[in-house]
Amino acid sequence: MGKYQDQLLQLEKKLETGLFCELVDKELKESYVEYTLLYDTINSRIAIDEVVAKGGHLKLMDNVYWAYDSLPHMLIAGGTGGGKTYFILTIIEALLRTDSKLYILDPKNADLADLETVMDNVYYRKDDMMDCIIRFYEDMLARSEEMKRHPNYKTGENYAYLGLPANFLIFDEYVAFMDMLGKESTKVVDKLKQIVMLGRQAGFFLILACQRPDAKYLGDGIRDQFNFRVALGRMSELGYGMMFGSDVQKQFFLKPIKGRGYVDVGTSVISEFYTPLVPKKYDFLKNIGNITTRTPTVPVADEVQATGADER
Repeated sequence: MGKYQDQLLQLEKKLETGLFCELVDKELKESYVEYTLLYDTINSRIAIDEVVAKGGHLKLMDNVYWAYDSLPHMLIAGGTGGGKTYFILTIIEALLRTDSKLYILDPKNADLADLETVMDNVYYRKDDMMDCIIRFYEDMLARSEEMKRHPNYKTGENYAYLGLPANFLIFDEYVAFMDMLGKESTKVVDKLKQIVMLGRQAGFFLILACQRPDAKYLGDGIRDQFNFRVALGRMSELGYGMMFGSDVQKQFFLKPIKGRGYVDVGTSVISEFYTPLVPKKYDFLKNIGNITTRTPTVPVADEVQATGADER
């Protein structure tokens, strides 16, 4: 309780800039503060074939996991060219290798909408997306009731304890979709609010991606329920404040590396982050089609366009 207490509790910026390291953990002990820092974070980057979902954890770097069973819901922000789309596709491919059920929404009818050729539950039309959100919400409520009637139900245990599969609603360009809806957006916000509040135990999780998480459509405490947050590429101070909070003790630096950004895994510690490496000619449609046993049905014109996408 001395005059040095505050500065000793907030050494993040000095340690990171002075030692050229990234803070990965901070723990208050009985008589001291323990800071854990990682040097040369990029060496912890992994390849796409190392991204594995197991036991309610999704591995994204050597030292970074999304523990979706305990810290549910992911928020991804990043502008064009930051690697956001490839990151989402990487997550989709990893989750498809489990028994999870995925729902994909792409209001701009862009890269994620192409998955319609190799998997089910991919939507890009307004009415279809609205119906999908409502169905996802209703399935969550039905799952909660189903769990209580299960013979092995136990208070405090989740869907995995009963051997039930996880469900993921993966929503790209969320803010653009909400702008498209206008007054109808309040219906969607109400449903999403219920999902983020009640989805963890039933195994219903949200992955929302946008260029910037404006409070207009992520208000009423919804944004705070996204425990895993990733900001990719170039973002303004305001954007970082929206993602991680305006009072964060963090110095953000821009490096011209695609797929680089910052992450909070749910511990309120913000660290440098690198998305899994994707080979230049990696074919997501083909590989996802191999998992779902559906052959991509891409027209020749679209196939030529998709080949050029590797250069983005």
